[in-house]
Amino acid sequence: MNELMLHCGSDYVSKNELRTVLTPTATRTWHPVPHYDVAELVIGEASTRGYRIVDEKIGLNPCGTKMFGVLRFHPEGRPDMARCLGFRNSHDKSLALGLTVGFSVLVCDNLCFGGETTIHRKHTSGIEIDRLVPQAFDALDIQYEVLEERVCDLKRDMLSIDDARVITVKAAEVKAIPSCDILPVFQEFKEPRHEEFGEPTRWGLYNAFTETAKKYSPARADKCYRGLAKMFRMD
Repeated sequence: MNELMLHCGSDYVSKNELRTVLTPTATRTWHPVPHYDVAELVIGEASTRGYRIVDEKIGLNPCGTKMFGVLRFHPEGRPDMARCLGFRNSHDKSLALGLTVGFSVLVCDNLCFGGETTIHRKHTSGIEIDRLVPQAFDALDIQYEVLEERVCDLKRDMLSIDDARVITVKAAEVKAIPSCDILPVFQEFKEPRHEEFGEPTRWGLYNAFTETAKKYSPARADKCYRGLAKMFRMD
């Protein structure tokens, strides 16, 4: 799931529409960053590093004080490895500037914000966003390499029906999914709706969980993904 979810009155906007949002005057200790600058730097840095952006969503709350975004892109020459990056920013001291990354991320205007790796920076007098974003991407690049190696391992790890059943029940025990979804996840694993997950591997089971999680509320989905990241060693 690569989601920007707007449930609290926010609307989808274009990057250019962020230009019209006024940025409050900085104080001695608080330096708000223009929403447009955050989006422009994040999107520009992704493009500079050879990431082909295939989906871009940005949201803004009614009074313009909070901005949320999600990018989905593919590394150069790797159309099979979709990567996701979420970002958010505030002009009202309610949120630190945040970046979250993973094969699945969740960004919501109810303040759910998560992926496999998350970075926050407060809007203090020392914030330098033109340096922060490239530094964040450096750290994220390393994390992506680890995640991609982990996914390759999951794709090679064949699972028996009994093993998949045990893992699915364990996911309910650790509250990653509600117990009522044990059977839906297990059925999705046995008969996946997407052909690329047809082989009975640990990666196929992971995607059975994420397919089922698409119906969850933002808070429930965030809890699910955090639990799955630990179970499948993707944290």
